[in-house]
Amino acid sequence: MSRLDPEPILNVLQRLLGPEGCPWDREQTPHSLCEYLVEEVFEFVEAVRGGSEREITDELGDVSFLLFFLAELLNAEYGIDLQQAWEASAAKMKRRHPHVFDNHDVATREELMRTWERIKAQERESRSGTRRHAEKMASLPNSLPPLPKAYRIHAKAEQSGFTWDADQDQDEALQREWGEWEEVRKSRDHARKEEEFGDLLFSLVEQGRREGIKANAALHLANQKFLRRFERALALAEDRGLDWERLSMAEKDRLWEEAKAEESRGGRGAGSRGTGTCSD
Repeated sequence: MSRLDPEPILNVLQRLLGPEGCPWDREQTPHSLCEYLVEEVFEFVEAVRGGSEREITDELGDVSFLLFFLAELLNAEYGIDLQQAWEASAAKMKRRHPHVFDNHDVATREELMRTWERIKAQERESRSGTRRHAEKMASLPNSLPPLPKAYRIHAKAEQSGFTWDADQDQDEALQREWGEWEEVRKSRDHARKEEEFGDLLFSLVEQGRREGIKANAALHLANQKFLRRFERALALAEDRGLDWERLSMAEKDRLWEEAKAEESRGGRGAGSRGTGTCSD
């Protein structure tokens, strides 16, 4: 990696936040910028998944700009220094990778992850002066979206030895959750339905994790696939002079199946519309 030069961004920020700068930028606070940062990160992730070099570069620049913007405001408000943050992060990564920086032998990926979690726990203990069992989940941010958070919870539970020993045991647990969901569907108790549906999703996330599948990424692919096929079905209707709104469900379903068939054949029609990529 070539040596990075933050001067272009810092020069722009200096002008924007200066006395003759932008009124909107000068009104921002670290808290107000957080939502913009989250939005930009989602856009960056979408660009990476889309595979467009131009969009990836553009969104990476936007995320970087906001991070530097936040750093400037945090320095002014709390005295937080970005250079010190970088150095602390570098030291932390070296500490958590003893197999790379300290000649520590690691035989398996599982051992690597246990070492990582043990070092993190030691760091938390050093900061707080106490050691609590609840801290096994302490690194999970409250703002993490539910699907990736469920995946992380299951992963940390496994690292703590609190998970099903065999896949068959987990399969049976998932079937029990499905049975409880089917049972509660017949009732009018919405709160109970929501609870049991959540339990079912939580268990399903764990089954995917055991197969090396991240639920959030898998659902993204399913979303993109649906959107791609739906847009193609709409296009087929338009090409044939059909009014989608007046079609019966059976007629719409036939167009949907045709869009699916095109896609499975690798037809140009399936790939010429929509926002998906060949990896979806």
